[in-house]
Amino acid sequence: MNQPNSNQEHPAARENRLGPRPVNRPPVDQTQAAVFGRPRGVQGSFDKLYSPDSRNGRAEGMAMTPPPPESLAEAFRRPQGAERVVLQRPQDGNGGSPAEESEHPLWSRQGDPWRDPGAGAVLGGPAVRSEEDAEDNAERPRGALLSLPEVLFGRRVKPTALALLGAVALLVGAVGGVVGWFLSSAGDSLTGELNIAEAQAGKERPAGSVADIAGRVAPAVVSIEVKSGQDGQVGSGVVLDSDGYVVTNNHVVSSATRDDQAEITAVFIDGTRAEARIVGTDPKTDLAVIKVNVPNPVVIEVGKSADLAAGDSVVAVGSPFGLENTVTEGIVSALNRPVTAPGENGDPPVTYDAIQTDAAINPGNSGGALVDSTGALVGINSLIRTVGSRGEGGSIGLGFAIPVDQVVRISEALIRDGAVKHADLGVNAASVSANTSEGAQIRNVTAGGPAANAGIAEGDVITKVGDRPVRNAAELTVAVREYEIGEVVPVQLVRANRKLTVDVTLGSD
Repeated sequence: MNQPNSNQEHPAARENRLGPRPVNRPPVDQTQAAVFGRPRGVQGSFDKLYSPDSRNGRAEGMAMTPPPPESLAEAFRRPQGAERVVLQRPQDGNGGSPAEESEHPLWSRQGDPWRDPGAGAVLGGPAVRSEEDAEDNAERPRGALLSLPEVLFGRRVKPTALALLGAVALLVGAVGGVVGWFLSSAGDSLTGELNIAEAQAGKERPAGSVADIAGRVAPAVVSIEVKSGQDGQVGSGVVLDSDGYVVTNNHVVSSATRDDQAEITAVFIDGTRAEARIVGTDPKTDLAVIKVNVPNPVVIEVGKSADLAAGDSVVAVGSPFGLENTVTEGIVSALNRPVTAPGENGDPPVTYDAIQTDAAINPGNSGGALVDSTGALVGINSLIRTVGSRGEGGSIGLGFAIPVDQVVRISEALIRDGAVKHADLGVNAASVSANTSEGAQIRNVTAGGPAANAGIAEGDVITKVGDRPVRNAAELTVAVREYEIGEVVPVQLVRANRKLTVDVTLGSD
């Protein structure tokens, strides 16, 4: 029986064999083909434009690394005629030759197939220590340790010289410290001493300056505190006499005149506090005198208000709003200015011939001193003209003081008698409001009084008392008070458009 040839394919197998699958070539995107396709002229998977040259180991058309510069080649290559440089192999644990060379491929005699055959060094045997090196590494005996002088100076020195050298070092250090301190003190730094250029002489305060006046007047001006029940009041006063008599305003102490339990205290510039009692009051001129028991008080120098002229310099000293010893400066704005104000707590109206000043006067200045350029007392501050509600306004440069000539006369009467009387005409008058006329029109006449005895009747308009013109009712009052009680004074008046002059013997109020 013939066996089929193993190289011949069985017909049944050939019939059952699947045919090759159809080649499916999807369309190629031209953009991707331009980016990832083969360059023109290249066929196959690799570039065959060049082939390696087996003779020189270089590829045709390839750019090789240029040869090293001659200077580097001369520095690192083997010298001419020198033996081939070898690398030492590591020793074994006993310092001998290494283990079998085949154990490590780096030291194999077959060589390193990747090594550059033109390198200047080859692998060689290990370095072996000689017997001389072993002897040098043997344990050697230790020498003596060096002392400090030997370390510093290289030789031994005597203790005396070493002590002397230490003293010199201390001296040099001390001198250096002193020099450093001096330089640091004199140098420019953020901290140091402040050198102020002081004036050679003190500030000049010539006689008549405000500072000079205040220094002489302030010790004679006191602050007055009045306590009456739950109420309190503050004002000022001026010491007129060495016995402790102090003049002030009636409205400063008026609450104490009606309360026997009221306390009045005078406070001096040095802080001394003294109890005071009322000597007498004159509500019609807003003056009062109190007395304090203080040994040797400073007394103010009294001048003459009649010598003043508008424009003269004046200084006001007092305690406005309780601020003791406040000094303000101004001038005399006007003289013989009749002013009137309501009385305190049922007292008669206040009327007097005032000195007008623009020196700042505020509540609390009442009873304080108004002095001239020599420091002499020329008035007692009493009233101010202000704006706004009563008690709310401040100084607007219109202050009024009672002339000292009148103050002295009334104070003497109060100290002597405890009360004072004024000359009186015996009439009630009102200011004339007509634009074409001036004077004080008589509203009523006291029966049996001086005016009635002189023939003055209701409706008459008084225009002059003695030599002084009368422009309003307040001026009529102050003009009459310039005279003494019982003195005969000519009075000029207008009655039914006729001018008359009558002589009036003044009475007492």
